[in-house]
Amino acid sequence: MSTFPYAELARVVRNGFVESRHHGSVVVLDPSGEVTLAAGVPDEPVLPRSTLKPVQALACLTAATAGTGPAATTLVGPALAIAAGSHTGDDRHVAVVRDVLAAAGLTEDALGCPVDWPEDEPTRERMIRDGEGRQRIRMNCSGKHAAMLAACAARSWSTADYLDPAHPLQREVAATVARLAGTPVTTVAVDGCGAPLFGLPLTGLARTFQALVRAPKGSPEARVAEAMRQHPEYVGGWHGHPNTDLMRALRGALAKGGAEGVLGVATADGHTVAVKVVDGSPRATTAIALAALAATGVAVDGAAGLRRVPVLGGGEPVGAITAAPDWTAGRPRTEKED
Repeated sequence: MSTFPYAELARVVRNGFVESRHHGSVVVLDPSGEVTLAAGVPDEPVLPRSTLKPVQALACLTAATAGTGPAATTLVGPALAIAAGSHTGDDRHVAVVRDVLAAAGLTEDALGCPVDWPEDEPTRERMIRDGEGRQRIRMNCSGKHAAMLAACAARSWSTADYLDPAHPLQREVAATVARLAGTPVTTVAVDGCGAPLFGLPLTGLARTFQALVRAPKGSPEARVAEAMRQHPEYVGGWHGHPNTDLMRALRGALAKGGAEGVLGVATADGHTVAVKVVDGSPRATTAIALAALAATGVAVDGAAGLRRVPVLGGGEPVGAITAAPDWTAGRPRTEKED
């Protein structure tokens, strides 16, 4: 018997041939917080990467609003959405990030994220034609970093070392992660953007998303969720971004993915799913999440088009990436079944 603990979550089929398989873990919570489906090792700690950004944005919001000055009130609307997002570097994204920095009395030179090209292809091509180089503000995490700097400015905390895990802001982030997840942070690492990265079990990650959508109206948690849902283009981008497309297609849903195959999705009524693909590929995570929700009776018809990722041959569809069958094999057993 194999000791490999992960479930087969998705298959890549080309011209009827199973070309690749993605394994990992998935967990679904009902609105009461009960686990209704689990596959793989959902209680194993993961590094959420950018999937944690909504919680980091929440920590920045609560820290900033406890302070004073323009920076204390700047995290609203698109500014709060981009703080929780991984934008594509479009000029409209950059304009919002610059406004957040300006409210904090800072410029993009204060950003601690690496320089990068924008993910938005037309913007990147234009920059190259114009002889521009990579920029910190075009990096997909610059909205989060600007929010962190705004929170520091509002609280009169130092900005030069805002990425230090011992900084007051990062301690606030760690405490917020643990509070929403209902579990201690298991690991502290460094994310690709240079910010502290807090590890937690996949089930804990699902609970953070559920806490955001189930929070009382007007609370900081609800304000983060509402900003993301009202301005999904600032969470991702205007064209072909899976998080943006999912929130547009599934009314009231909250979605945020991260590098290395992580995704969290919560519906408007609090059904929540978290996914981790152990090979690190994100290409099937949306399809997996939607299949997991559907397997527990959640209506996802509005996002039916996102349940298949086309596989191309010669530029034409010849297959698809879809969730693997038999999701119910991983569901929790009930007392009646024992």
